[in-house]
Amino acid sequence: MTLLELSLQGMLSKTISLYKNAYGGLSRSTWWLSLVMLINRSGTMVVPFMTMYLTQHIGVSISKAGFVMGLFGVGAIIGALIGGKLTDKIGSYYIQMSTLIGGGIMFIVLGQMQSYNAICVFTFLLALVNEAFRPANSVAIAHYSKEENRTRSYSLNRLAINLGWAAGGGLGGLIASYNYQLLFWVDGLTNLCGAALLYFVLAPSRNIATEVKVKKKKVAGRTAYQDTNYLIFIFLLFLFAMCFFQLFTTIPVFYKEEFHLSVLFIGMIMAMNGLLISVFEMILIFKLEGRRPLLHFISSGVVLIAVAYLLLNITGIEKAGLVIGVMLLFTLGEILSMPFMNSYFVSRTQPHNRGQYAALFTVAWASAQAVGPYAGSLIAEHFGYNILWYVIAGICFLIAILYRLLHKKSDFNTLLNTRKI
Repeated sequence: MTLLELSLQGMLSKTISLYKNAYGGLSRSTWWLSLVMLINRSGTMVVPFMTMYLTQHIGVSISKAGFVMGLFGVGAIIGALIGGKLTDKIGSYYIQMSTLIGGGIMFIVLGQMQSYNAICVFTFLLALVNEAFRPANSVAIAHYSKEENRTRSYSLNRLAINLGWAAGGGLGGLIASYNYQLLFWVDGLTNLCGAALLYFVLAPSRNIATEVKVKKKKVAGRTAYQDTNYLIFIFLLFLFAMCFFQLFTTIPVFYKEEFHLSVLFIGMIMAMNGLLISVFEMILIFKLEGRRPLLHFISSGVVLIAVAYLLLNITGIEKAGLVIGVMLLFTLGEILSMPFMNSYFVSRTQPHNRGQYAALFTVAWASAQAVGPYAGSLIAEHFGYNILWYVIAGICFLIAILYRLLHKKSDFNTLLNTRKI
């Protein structure tokens, strides 16, 4: 065997060992939960195609279709708040099970509605039931993980979501080209399949690791709404999410209109984000977890995303290469920020109030998804894309600074409390 072959063999062995360590040490329940999420998100096909379904199949105007999606956003926010409250009362398993079953039924029922008013009502109800799943799922991940591998546990869940969205988006396009209504049946059945798997692998009677809420006296302590630092964190998260969602809304349009890139190339660039996250996020988190404060990583990730937005205003450079570089920065920024955001919210909680913290976390994302793309499109329409990218980059730099200051504020409060003791 030559020296080159030995070197390559050694590199391969080290790479395999790195991935094995990155994915090792997570509880079996965490893996099962991620598989449930993969099945659930593989069937989430209706939402990306809902506007086209309403305009092309039902025959309503784009403004009416937009109103329906707005109702979905409102339902998601209310559902998250209700789901978080109920999770604290009766446990994450029962909320996940009931929302998967209820969401599955609601998807199928919505697909049978032909009246615009009925579609509005059932879209709101679907979002309310379906999105109540998210806080319960976040709480379950925290419950099944240990402090030393919590961020990796959330990363594994993110991997399942990314793979599910990728599979669901591709399959959804094929199904929609054949029959829009079939999307609702597939979404509904995958929800029900996710519920069946959840029952067989994580039901309290089948898995001793699953949390069972026992009725107790009311536990004293602060709520999420009394946690000033967390409320600041949530507000900054909302601002960040509004900026981040431009990646999947205004940026593709910008690439088409201003850079004159093909739809195929734009789609490949978007897919690159999910692919890179799937391949590299777990090993990066494995290397970084526990080495710096959570807000340090979050702040660093937000800075990278700010730089990515600034690069969109560079002129006189080959566009395809620029776009690839921008997506690499976006992806690295996402990997550095988002998994640690989940860990930060859990670090502020106690088992009895984790649901309400998770609810506010979900509400921040849902609100930003409803507001961010519209706000970005308004700025682009009235002031141009260059101004939009400068504004978003400026907001991201400000968020990064405020996250660092929030960390210092937390350290100062800890010092004061220590001295009082």
